[in-house]
This record gives sequence, structure tokens and C-alpha cells, in this order.
Amino acid sequence: MKIRIGSRGSRLALWQAEYVAEQLRHGGLDPEIVIIETRGDKILDRSLSKIGSKGVFTEELEEQLRSGEIDIAQHSAKDLQSSLAEDLEIIAFTPREAVNDVLFSLNPELSLESGEPFVIGTSSTRRVATLKRYYPHIQVVDMRGNLQTRLQKLQNGACDALLLAYAGVHRMGYEEFIAEHLSTDIFTPAVGQGSVAIECAASLDPVKKARVRELLNDPVTEQCIRAERTFLAVLQGGCSVPVFGLATPHGDRIALTAGIISLDGKQELRRTEINDAGKASDMAQQLAERLLRQGAAEILREIRSAL
Repeated sequence: MKIRIGSRGSRLALWQAEYVAEQLRHGGLDPEIVIIETRGDKILDRSLSKIGSKGVFTEELEEQLRSGEIDIAQHSAKDLQSSLAEDLEIIAFTPREAVNDVLFSLNPELSLESGEPFVIGTSSTRRVATLKRYYPHIQVVDMRGNLQTRLQKLQNGACDALLLAYAGVHRMGYEEFIAEHLSTDIFTPAVGQGSVAIECAASLDPVKKARVRELLNDPVTEQCIRAERTFLAVLQGGCSVPVFGLATPHGDRIALTAGIISLDGKQELRRTEINDAGKASDMAQQLAERLLRQGAAEILREIRSAL
């Protein structure tokens, strides 16, 4: 059975696509990778918040899902918008890597905890807001592009360090440049960080859909990320909004820590709830609604007016 996998063309995206292809191949399918350039890949001279966060890395792939040019699209789960159109669906989440952020530098002695000022490159509003709140001595410069592009900018002296997801650094074999592993207690990750999400058109052949899901989906990861995405959808968060969420399994229960930080870092709302795994999405919705009542709605209004 032929399965055409849509993927962005960066080295990291192609690593993920090859990983997906290998799992399908082991299951007796015949995968083919189709490279598709997205708006987020084309526009590198502006921050994500300036070009519009919705579908920046997914829109072109989704168009080809609808047309049948590809059967499935693979995405970093953190890049998926908080809600999908009715004719699209996510059918799998691969097992999760470690979810934490890392300080990535050519100088292994750098540390956020040292109190010493230095320059960090990042395009993530979540990371920028977190730095402003907890590490105000750090200077931030906007840094976009794939990992290799950002590494080149780092080598050229544009900054002293980068803030990145461990998963991408690990998959590219760049662990030697990790100066510090950052605690999820402070740098709580973006929703979905560390997993690859598999998207398809709702109209995809049910036999293909079921087989792909069987070979790629990790049920525990799926439960956790669907809870995180429920939280994100209620807050209508995206790449330009510093919302965070991390669900973790505890036996037959799931704990969810989630929240939002204002762009200037002065306000942070976060809560942790735990409930039965089967009630995780309901828990996430209630957590989000509680935060909205406690001030998240006003923070969101301020963020959107600033952007």
C-alpha cells in the first residue's frame, strides 16, 4: 500500500519524515516523501507574530491533503494550529522525546542561573516572555530559520546562545552544543513539543487511515497532547501567543500544567490539575476556563492588541 508523506524540506522535518517512513515500511507499507515549502519556510525576515501564526507551517501541506496529492502530512506537533478545519484530522502522535527546552551555545559555560548578562536568539514569544519574567538580565534578539541557519548565525556572532527544544537538537545530533537543560517548571514547553503529529484529510481511505494510525500512534502521548491541545483551543493560542501546556501520565491519571505569560513577563497565570486519563480533555477545558476568569482573558486581549 502506497503512502505519500507530505513534509517541509528542512533537515529536521526530513528527519521526522524519514522516521515516519521507516515505521510505515516496517509495517509493510510503501512510503514516499513529498517535500512541500510552507509560508513559514519562505518568510524568514519577520517574526511569526508579524506574518500571522495560523497555519504558517501547515497551510500548504493541508491544501495537498485536500487535493489528494499526499495521503498524510507530518508536523512537529507544536507547530499545529490549535484547531483544524472539519475536513482534516490528526490520526496519530508519535512517542514523545524529552519535552524540555535547552540553552544551546558554543560556550559550554553559559548558564541562565549565573546572573551574567548575555544575548539569546529566539523567535518564540513564550521563551521571550519567560526570559523577561525570570531572567531579566538576558538580552533577546529575534532569530528565525531552521536549526542549521540559526547555528550559522550563532557562529557568526549574532548572539551568544539559542533557546531550542531538546527534541530537535537531539534529532539533529547537536547535543554537544547543549550548555544547559532547562526546567519545565519555568520553561514549561509549547503544547505538543517533542512529538510528531500525523494529519490527513477526513476523506482519506479508511483502510489507509487505520493502518497508519496502528503503526504510528502512541496512545499515552495522544492522551496527553489532546489534553494540551484542548487547553490551547479554549485560549485560542498560537505561535504568537505565549501559552504553554504540558500533560504527563501518572499511572491511569494525567497531570496537566498549563498557563499564559504576558509579553512583558510581568504577569503569569499557571495551574496544575490531575484527573483520570479518560477525563483529561474535560480537565483541560475547565483549567483553561478557570484561567480565563482569573485574568487570562485580559492578558490575551493585551497580547493581541500589541501584535
